[in-house]
Amino acid sequence: MKKLFTVLAFVFPALTFFAQDRITGHNFATRSEVIAQHGMACTSQPLATQVALDILKSGGNAIDAAIAANAVLGLMEPTGNGIGGDIFAIVWDAKTRKLYGLNGSGRSPYELKLQYFKENGYTKIPALGPLSVSVPGCVDGWFELNEKFGKMPMSEILAPAVKYGREGFPVSEVIAYYWQSNSRSLQKYPGFAEIYMPGGKAPAKGEIFKNPYLANTLEKIGKEGRDVFYRGEMAKKIVKYLRDNGGFFTMKDFEDHHSDWVEPVSSNYRGYDVWELPPNGQGVATLQMLNILENFDLKSMGFGSTDYMHLFIEAKKLAFEDRAKFYADPDFNKIPVNELISKEYGKKRSELIDLNRAARSYPAGFPESPNTIYLTTADSEGNMVSLIQSNFRGMGSGMTPGQLGFVLQDRGELFSLEEGHMNVFEPHKRPFHTIIPAFITKDGEPFISFGVMGGGMQPQGHTQIVCNLIDFGMNLQEAGDAPRISHEGSSEPTDEKMTDGGVVSLESGFDYETIRELMSKGHFIRFEKGSYGGYQAIMYDSKNKVYYGASESRKDGQAAGY
Repeated sequence: MKKLFTVLAFVFPALTFFAQDRITGHNFATRSEVIAQHGMACTSQPLATQVALDILKSGGNAIDAAIAANAVLGLMEPTGNGIGGDIFAIVWDAKTRKLYGLNGSGRSPYELKLQYFKENGYTKIPALGPLSVSVPGCVDGWFELNEKFGKMPMSEILAPAVKYGREGFPVSEVIAYYWQSNSRSLQKYPGFAEIYMPGGKAPAKGEIFKNPYLANTLEKIGKEGRDVFYRGEMAKKIVKYLRDNGGFFTMKDFEDHHSDWVEPVSSNYRGYDVWELPPNGQGVATLQMLNILENFDLKSMGFGSTDYMHLFIEAKKLAFEDRAKFYADPDFNKIPVNELISKEYGKKRSELIDLNRAARSYPAGFPESPNTIYLTTADSEGNMVSLIQSNFRGMGSGMTPGQLGFVLQDRGELFSLEEGHMNVFEPHKRPFHTIIPAFITKDGEPFISFGVMGGGMQPQGHTQIVCNLIDFGMNLQEAGDAPRISHEGSSEPTDEKMTDGGVVSLESGFDYETIRELMSKGHFIRFEKGSYGGYQAIMYDSKNKVYYGASESRKDGQAAGY
């Protein structure tokens, strides 16, 4: 029987075999939603979820819990995040009853100029090594969040990560897979193997991993504050390490770093306000896609139908052409955000879609004047946090400053080297960013805090989650477990030659006849394992005053409450 299933799965890759039927629930849900009254935490690692709950139970709020979970994830899931990376967050503050946005992304070095890349024959910034590094913004972001909304001192918030760093923890399954994959390409960089390959190899599933260097770093940050990282001995070590290995950073780059509090932007989708952060991130793409899709009756088409999937793919193509042209650091450009997310613009763009044929390409519009972690927390006071943090490509640049215990991000790879482009490389500039937290409100009340990690998959994932919840009536867990679509096109960085119109990757679970119909419309289909993101979400039920939590089955994660 096992051999038969293997043959069927090979011949029909879209076929799904469920382990068992559920007596309650929905088509795609792998488990029930978690429901609790006092607090909720959803992360991609169960031990981090438990740390967040411990913080809530000991008097901290959702903001403190989110920071604590993020610190633990930087230790336990270095394949996606850490203090060498950047951070973004959306916070629902119960006291003021409004949303706040934090942009904690770092900038390029002052001393590195576009001309350097031109003179040395670069056509794009390398994915790894010192030239891809930008100032890590995570630590400053933590302190901004804590100072504005937190209740506990940072020393207590970081203490669980410090303890796990010294005592060790068992590496979980999905993280172990990516750890071993990343190590093969990054072990050549100074300091990497010393930290992340004890005994000469990456830890396997179930093996205990310790990182006392990171524990010491976090303990010092907790006791002495953010300046020890940006103005003190740590910054000096990072700068010296980078300059010794071909980088251009100086102390001024770290001393001048700061996060920015920004106004979240939104679009109403069928009565629900969906919130994202403005550029230099890509959250606006979600709002653009929803504004296009709102012009069609998706509910009557049904989830997984040919018409819905075709419209989704075409809406993504349209939004990502604008993403490639307009999304960049707003300090260097006038970005037409309000016009891009207007209903009028969405309607105009939707009229370009041929319902019967996939477009080979779309022009960018002219509006008038991979890996990450995502987590979400909520507390008994009504505060909710949507937080995302990343190194960019897996474990980042490979640059691992001696005895600090973390890898530096390679987010600078996303700068363009095309003169005149909004996202062209310039000194002390923030690159285009892929990581985006999301939030949904209903009639001015908090409803859902959610995110989907994974590079260019993120706005595609956000849009599919919203459609699953609102158009197709899925519950919070099912909305994340339902099979996903991922489109990659010519406007995105890729290591392979794209066909005209790009490539559509599909997870298991879509009807094979539907896939054949998509192909007949001109879509190029491939079946791919992985690269569909990782979803966590918390929903607030204002009637019963309870939280619902969900954590999808693609990661090692857990939703838990009390």
